[in-house]
Amino acid sequence: MHRAAVVGVVAVGVAVTVIVALDLRYVAVVNPLRRTISEHGLGPSGWLFGLAVGLVGIGSVAIAVSLARRRLAPALSPGMLALAAWSVGMLVTAAFPKHDWSVGPSLNGSIHRVGSIVAFLSLPIAALLISRPWRRHLAARVVTWLGLGSLLWVAGITAAIGFALWNDMPWWRVMPLGVVERGLAITEVATLFALGVWAAGRTPEVGAAPRPVERARPVS
Repeated sequence: MHRAAVVGVVAVGVAVTVIVALDLRYVAVVNPLRRTISEHGLGPSGWLFGLAVGLVGIGSVAIAVSLARRRLAPALSPGMLALAAWSVGMLVTAAFPKHDWSVGPSLNGSIHRVGSIVAFLSLPIAALLISRPWRRHLAARVVTWLGLGSLLWVAGITAAIGFALWNDMPWWRVMPLGVVERGLAITEVATLFALGVWAAGRTPEVGAAPRPVERARPVS
């Protein structure tokens, strides 16, 4: 198993465990149907939540290194650049915690929002681009389907925001934001795990690029 991928998967697993533990304690205080995950950054455990989000970003970098070294994707390919954008977005989200918008706008809050948008949009794109040349393999197909699932969540959120703006409504009130954000987060973390497990696993094709489909030559 490739060490970088294993380190990445373990790092993401630890981060998810911390966030789930915070979320379970959070349920006893407020309704998770409306409250978002990132609101953990506003409480006394905000530093721990930020650390967990940053760990996701670091683990993603390790997974990307493994994908490149095992030649599952060229280092400077569009898919890997999208995966890098996800990692940077996670690190930015960790460094600039969520802002309490009820007290007015802030630069930190705006940076946090941009970082999270870039991250959640970039990962499914990365998954689809990286897995496309390997679509004949089961691991790549799992990555593809999870990437598509993440894109559906993003598309649904975008549609809800568009509906709210069209009808002059607060966009966070047209959907159960807490449920939607958690659904998106679960799907994207599963996508990241799938990429990491794929990179860590041993397959006969490791170390070589996928072969193009050969076309039949006309008989002369």
